[in-house]
Amino acid sequence: MTHTPLRWEIKLGIFLVLTSITIYAIKLTVLNNLESTENYIFNSLGFLPVNVLLVTIVLNSLLSVRARREKLEKLSVVIGTFFSEVGTALLTLFSNHDPGIGAIKNDLVVTSDWEPEEFDRVDAKLRTYRCAVDVDEIDLVALRDFLKQKRDFLLRMLENPVMLEHESFTEVLRATFHLAEELEHRPALTGLPESDRQHLAGDINRVYGLLVCQWLEYMAYMKRNYPYLFSLAMRTNPFDETATPVVRGL
Repeated sequence: MTHTPLRWEIKLGIFLVLTSITIYAIKLTVLNNLESTENYIFNSLGFLPVNVLLVTIVLNSLLSVRARREKLEKLSVVIGTFFSEVGTALLTLFSNHDPGIGAIKNDLVVTSDWEPEEFDRVDAKLRTYRCAVDVDEIDLVALRDFLKQKRDFLLRMLENPVMLEHESFTEVLRATFHLAEELEHRPALTGLPESDRQHLAGDINRVYGLLVCQWLEYMAYMKRNYPYLFSLAMRTNPFDETATPVVRGL
């Protein structure tokens, strides 16, 4: 018959209770003052619920802050990996074939001088911008092949439990994976009827719109927390035609 080992919390509880009993026993032995000891015990027990309440609230708040910080750290790594593997390439492709990109292109050239207010201003402008890629200019076969290569990567990201903490980014993943499935399920991507091309255009524009907003949010986060990652992101900005990963002018 096997015995389940005691959890560390139970062991700690037993140790603390025994420690208290030992202290009170020593007090009774040394001072020989039973009445004073009894009063002290009851006074301590009376304050115990308030003490537990205060400690619980403070500890819970501290642990919640720490847990949220750790989740944000993990999310930043995941989101950064997504843009390195998939997101930046898609933004470059879609923005290059967006006839109206001129209306927001200059606003998306993020610099190191940007303050939080500037990110908020551009975000508000993006919310009113209608992403509309010219699907006739998109090489659907190349797009399908690219997303097919990234299928396992996207699946792993969707299965990552950390994604549950970031609803907007999860929606980006879902939309991207859906676009990949739409393209893969067609036996041929040439000679499609206009209605089907418009359907694909809707899927592409959904991904495009979600990606732009998520990219801007990620840029703001990196600027606040990871200057070295932000520097590379600026030098590979898909909306900046002059961007280059080569550092000049130091």
